[in-house]
Amino acid sequence: MPSHYLAKISIDDLDVLGYSVAGEETVIGMPQLDVCFDIGKAPDQLIALNHVLLTHGHMDHAAGIAYYLSHRKFNGMSAGTVLTPPNTVKPIQQILDAWGHLDGNQIPVNLVPVKPGAEYQIKPNQIVRVFATKHSYQSVGFTVIETRKKLKSEYQGLSGPQIVELKKQGVTIENPIEIPMVSYLGDTSYLDFSQLETVSKSKILIAECTFFEDEHIERAEAGKHMHIDEFGPLMERMENETIVITHLTHRTNVLEARKMLQKSLPAEVFKKVIILMDRSHWSRKSTSR
Repeated sequence: MPSHYLAKISIDDLDVLGYSVAGEETVIGMPQLDVCFDIGKAPDQLIALNHVLLTHGHMDHAAGIAYYLSHRKFNGMSAGTVLTPPNTVKPIQQILDAWGHLDGNQIPVNLVPVKPGAEYQIKPNQIVRVFATKHSYQSVGFTVIETRKKLKSEYQGLSGPQIVELKKQGVTIENPIEIPMVSYLGDTSYLDFSQLETVSKSKILIAECTFFEDEHIERAEAGKHMHIDEFGPLMERMENETIVITHLTHRTNVLEARKMLQKSLPAEVFKKVIILMDRSHWSRKSTSR
C-alpha cells in the first residue's frame, strides 16, 4: 500500500505527483522526467525516481532524504542522486551517517552540491539548470530543460548523403536548442522570475503561493514566502502554459484560495492555474494552452 495519498495532475504527456502544505510537507515528483523536487517525507511512490532536486534543508522539504536513499538500497536500486545547496551537504551526510549507524548499514548517495548557474545532466537529452531563490541561506530553484539539435538553415535543403559528408569533414551543421520543460521555485519570497528566460518560458511552472489573506502579509515577509499580492502581478508577466501552485497555508482553504486567485488574476492567466491540493484537478488530463 502506498505510504502517501498524492495529488496527480496530468499535463499533456507529463505527470505531476505530489503533496504540498506549508509547514507540513512538500514533495513533487515527475516520473517522465525522472526527478523529484524536494523529498518531503519520502512517499513510497517516488522512491524509484533517480534524482532528488532539493531546494533547501528545511524539514518539511527534506525530512525523508535518509529513507529515500535507504529504501532504494533495500530494493536493490542504484544510489540516488541528490542535487542540493552547498550548505546542506555536510549536514545531510551527517544525517545519513547517523542513520546508517543506527540501521547497521551504510546508506549510499551521490550528493551533488549546486549553486545558481550550475547545470547537471539527467538524461542524454535532458539537463537541470539551477537558479537562486530568496528563502533560506543558499536556497535554489531548478529548471528541467530538454536539449535538441536543429539543422542550420543553410543546410536544410541538402540531401542525407550531403549532410553525412559535411559531418565527416567536421563541419558544424546543427545549432543546439533548449526547451524548458518545468521550473520549480520551491519556497521563496518575491523575486522577478520573469527575468529568467528559462523559468518564464517553461512549459510548466511549479510555484509557491503560501498566503492569501491581507492580514497574512507580515507572515509572508517574516517567513520569506510569496503572498498573492506579489504572486498575481508576477504571474501576469510569466509565459508558462500551466502554473501549478504549491505550499498553500492551512489558514486558507483551497476553495477560498481559488476564489481569490480568480479575483486577482486576469482570466487568461487564471485559466492556466492549478492548485496542487485542489482535488478537483486530481487525475484529470490537462492540456497545455
